[in-house]
Amino acid sequence: MSELFTELSLGRFFETMAEKQPDHEFIVYPDRNLRFTYKEFDERVDNLAKGLLTLGIKKGDRVGIWAKNVPEWLTYMFACAKIGAAIVTINTAYQSHELDYVLGQSEMNAIAMTDEFRGTSYLEMIRELVPEMLTSARGNLNSEKYPYLKHIIHVGQEKHRGMYNTNELLLLGMNYDDEEYQKVKDSVTQHDVINMQYTSGTEGFPKGVMLTSRNIVNDGYYIGENMNYTADDKLLLQVPLFHCFGTVLGVMACITHGSTMVVLEEYDPLLAISSIQKEKCTSIYGVPTMFIGMMNHPMFDMFDMSSLRTGIMAGSTCPVETMKDAIEKMHMPEITSVYGLTEAAPGFTQTKAEDTFERKISTVGTAFPNIEVKIVDPETGETLGPNQTGEIMCRGFNVMKGYYNMPEKTAEAIEPDGWLHSGDLATVDEDGYYTIVGRIKDMIIRGGENIYPREIEEYLFTHECVQDVQVAGIPDEKYGEIVGAFIRKEEGFDDVTEADIRDFCIGQIARYKVPKYVFFVDEFPLTTSGKIQKYKLGQIGLDLLEERRAKGEL
Repeated sequence: MSELFTELSLGRFFETMAEKQPDHEFIVYPDRNLRFTYKEFDERVDNLAKGLLTLGIKKGDRVGIWAKNVPEWLTYMFACAKIGAAIVTINTAYQSHELDYVLGQSEMNAIAMTDEFRGTSYLEMIRELVPEMLTSARGNLNSEKYPYLKHIIHVGQEKHRGMYNTNELLLLGMNYDDEEYQKVKDSVTQHDVINMQYTSGTEGFPKGVMLTSRNIVNDGYYIGENMNYTADDKLLLQVPLFHCFGTVLGVMACITHGSTMVVLEEYDPLLAISSIQKEKCTSIYGVPTMFIGMMNHPMFDMFDMSSLRTGIMAGSTCPVETMKDAIEKMHMPEITSVYGLTEAAPGFTQTKAEDTFERKISTVGTAFPNIEVKIVDPETGETLGPNQTGEIMCRGFNVMKGYYNMPEKTAEAIEPDGWLHSGDLATVDEDGYYTIVGRIKDMIIRGGENIYPREIEEYLFTHECVQDVQVAGIPDEKYGEIVGAFIRKEEGFDDVTEADIRDFCIGQIARYKVPKYVFFVDEFPLTTSGKIQKYKLGQIGLDLLEERRAKGEL
């Protein structure tokens, strides 16, 4: 193994970049011409970090961030990193059922949040879950349900009862003692957890993946290396920051190479293609549906894409034609794809900018430096040879510290000798190129969102009509897979409809997890030993949908 890229903490590493190129642009929001240089952003982060310290946030605490890609999102992430607090990334699509779980399981000390997202009021949700915020003085929150939660912060200028806002924290930070601040920063190491991503579990609710500076800064560096990033590159970042796709493949790849990020608050195909032209972006990320949306936009041909050269298409299976179109129509001959999982921080194989087209569309590339990758027999654990199918595993600097407060689940995921299970089936050729061929776990990938059926099943079991339920992915041209729920009803509930089940889910679980289709069935496909064959449900769903089309019901 070669020497690792850096052993600095994220906060200290960013300071070195701000010292090295203070006047180079770090973040650009093209729709409002908001721009921060590396130095300007670092100074803003310092003030917010000191503001958080003033509130009593300390090293080891957990601070939630619940917002789309607003300008302050990264300010909070870097501020927490500087003082050794972990930013807990919260999916913008979460509803009260999911927020309730994450607030409690993470033992969150503070949450920074915006007002709403796509018509869903975050303020209403938090007030329902934490009614004490309306009667408690700021900083003295005493929640019966969430005893660790002491601060609720509004990411914005508006003032709400029981909440600080970002501007107030920035002002508080200006009065914090710089020597004390330096002592806190000096206590932070590259091994401290600074990022917690919640990933859905095959059994029940999501698990908090604990990632360190060492995990994500180095992972981002090797991702950027495979795309030949330099300070001259400008990345159009339109994927969510609450996923590793945004924070690691995006932010960490850029800061380790001194590049510029052109950030969109959320994906919008017209804003994306116009921003590429306006800012002369050289790189762009997205799941396949994003690239399809941009290239199929009626105004696509009006914009100049010639500044592009590279980027990443990942998150779900990349269709050959989509990859080919991106290379040709968006001038991206050096496009790459990354494979990994949140627990691996997240990437550990990637195609390179100079790889052949054939390898880019048929493989997920080769292993990163300083990461070992192997294919093993899922039953015996025996390491397999070239072109044999088995579970892909990795070991190295990138493997998570563990799941928060879940030692048994951590032990199941990481072997005693450090090898991380992926749950995915793969092969490797004689040249070290890996190809993903299937999944051991019952995960659904809908347009880049990882969905675990068990979580939805647990929720559907709370409906009084449900005797048994199985959730599975149904093949779909647009999203790759969509969610289907197969339900066996209790007696006496003949009048419950598909719409009733969907309505039961809407507002309680994230919209992307709500079953697109519900099928009432009498039985499930079983093995001879009586185990449910979940992999057959996708085809059964397609057959049932075809019957509905034939009857004119779709």
